[in-house]
Amino acid sequence: MDTEIIAKAFKELGHPTRLMIYKTVIRAGHQGIAVGGLQEKLSVPGSTLSHHIAGLASAGLISQRREGRTLFCVAEYQKLESVMAYLQDECCADENQQ
Repeated sequence: MDTEIIAKAFKELGHPTRLMIYKTVIRAGHQGIAVGGLQEKLSVPGSTLSHHIAGLASAGLISQRREGRTLFCVAEYQKLESVMAYLQDECCADENQQ
């Protein structure tokens, strides 16, 4: 995976509010969580929440789906796995080199 894409994901997760949003979305599972539910759980103002959700979505960490008037945030688990794999892929590769 491209280093720039991974760096963007880490940048977005590097903000405490976005990290808490993402963690809450991940906890919700594959069905996701309504934006209103996120706002209620995290006590984040609506405009601030929208801004942070947009950043996570632009990094490909979450997607959104609409059901009627309700907007849901859903974790992109494959992207999360790719980001984690990027760090783990070469774990200890240079350990035995002198």
